[in-house]
Amino acid sequence: MVTGPALPRPARLPVLAETDPDHGGRWTSLRAGGREWLWHRPDAARHTVRPGDAFVDAGGLEECLPTVRGTPDHGAAWSRPWQRTRDGDVLECPDFVLRRTIRQGPDALRARYRLTADPGHRLLWAAHALLDVGRDAQLDAPRPAATRLFPEAATLLDRAWPPGAPHLTGPWPSPFGLRLDRLGPDDGTAVGAIITDCPSVRVIDGPDTLTLTVHTDADIPVSVALWRNLGGWPDGAPYRSIGVEPMLGAVFDLAEAGPDDAATVPSCGELCWELEISATRTPRTPHTPPPTLPGSP
Repeated sequence: MVTGPALPRPARLPVLAETDPDHGGRWTSLRAGGREWLWHRPDAARHTVRPGDAFVDAGGLEECLPTVRGTPDHGAAWSRPWQRTRDGDVLECPDFVLRRTIRQGPDALRARYRLTADPGHRLLWAAHALLDVGRDAQLDAPRPAATRLFPEAATLLDRAWPPGAPHLTGPWPSPFGLRLDRLGPDDGTAVGAIITDCPSVRVIDGPDTLTLTVHTDADIPVSVALWRNLGGWPDGAPYRSIGVEPMLGAVFDLAEAGPDDAATVPSCGELCWELEISATRTPRTPHTPPPTLPGSP
């Protein structure tokens, strides 16, 4: 029997993060194996924002809470200073207190969150991570996970958008024929989607893979949002930005959340969850093809 050379095994990489508590607890760096995963867009206005200001898209990873879209724009957390303590970072808002502890280990980075609020308080949370990935990068999610498209996708579909529909749901990776797992090439489009009931995804970019997973014991919806801006936004001065956003909830705007679309603080007054981030790299050999996802040509 003739066998080919053994394929190289992916090597697990330590993941290191840096955050900025003075500016919304923003993650300013996410590194693995010498690679910076976070995309940045310098904007001096990011350093002077106050609660209620319009969102400043400076890249990195922003903590969006208690909404992503809507009011306040991208939530109340990103525009407020956090307090750094011995055990982590603390954010105090009028309706809730959020505590975040980040632990960096050899196999994964783990960010643990504990939110305190009145029982019954509803919210969305998203780790709004804008990633620096190439035009051949791909997003790997369970198939056929239910995927919600929002109205900005209407012009990209092969069917008419039903009047008044807040979103349409189809199977990943091609709801209604719109292929979403490919993160390029740039084509002048921008679309937001949410892969519902999906606690984990992988971003594959050449030999590197970044895995983002949300863990929680609470009975709440866990999803992954995708903002795939391939040079289609904003009008007049578009640029490329790719957001892969683990989240609690199943919609972008808390005001549009149905009974099962948002997280709810339980009777104990605390809601806890964890974001786990791991990274691997596959050594390249002359016989190693670039990684592809199932269904790729």
